[in-house]
Amino acid sequence: MTNRRAVVGLDVGGTKTACGLFLDNGEALYHKTVPTSQESPAASIGQIASLIDEAIAASPKDVVVAGAGVIVPGWVNHKAHTVWAPNIEGWDHLPLRQMLEKQIPLPLILESDRCGYVKGEAWLGAARGLHDVVFLAVGTGIGAGIMIDGQVVHGHDDLAGAVGWLALNPSFQGAYRQMGCFEAEASGNSIGRKGSSIFGGEAGAARRVFEAADAGDLCAQGILEEVVAYLGMGVANLVSTLNPEMVVLGGGVFQSGSSLIEGIRRECVRWAQPFAAERVRIELSLLGEQAGLLGAARIALDNV
Repeated sequence: MTNRRAVVGLDVGGTKTACGLFLDNGEALYHKTVPTSQESPAASIGQIASLIDEAIAASPKDVVVAGAGVIVPGWVNHKAHTVWAPNIEGWDHLPLRQMLEKQIPLPLILESDRCGYVKGEAWLGAARGLHDVVFLAVGTGIGAGIMIDGQVVHGHDDLAGAVGWLALNPSFQGAYRQMGCFEAEASGNSIGRKGSSIFGGEAGAARRVFEAADAGDLCAQGILEEVVAYLGMGVANLVSTLNPEMVVLGGGVFQSGSSLIEGIRRECVRWAQPFAAERVRIELSLLGEQAGLLGAARIALDNV
């Protein structure tokens, strides 16, 4: 009997970590999600290693586990071999790959989460089979996975896709120093902050803005109109610069605000290079929270 090849994929987030074992065709043989350990770097790294071990142990006898792909919510600096992920305790320019390789028996490929998102959607999601794709992730922050000619773009220092720093407002604000203009104006945190004038400083304010807008609240609707304007300009800049076949919209904001897509399409046509805007498709993610996990697996399959 011919052995089947599989890989482990891990999507490490600040809140939870998902792990899966996948065949070449994307079939999942094993899946587990746990809260991300925030005790210390040693604890979070040990958790990742344990999840990989569990996935290997769960593989059928006719399956060979060839490698592991791990995506993380931050900056994977392939030159310095470090990871910076501010929402995981102690991951401050951490030599993550070196530390993990001491604990796992597989070849390891490490990437940023935005690279995983675009790989996942181009493999089995909304952009299936396409080669020029942008995945715009809009949640707590804003980032983009960029694929050109089937290859993920990293940039000189692996910072390509840090589009939260797009300059979209000529009136510079103090908040832009910390997170960039686009992120400060259009992320989930931004929606929540703008909504605090309506609901106060309550947790979940972004979600409440969407609910109030759906119920006809004019102030909430005004906030979302402003956010759509910024999202449309941001997408337009990406379309004009990169000329993708598709821009996939994902992240927590679009789980609550799928109704934003028509406004974003309209604003993109208004601002972008006309022929590129006419040709591009702007679609919601089909994979949702699974985009990163499947992307991690695809990254492993492509590199082992």
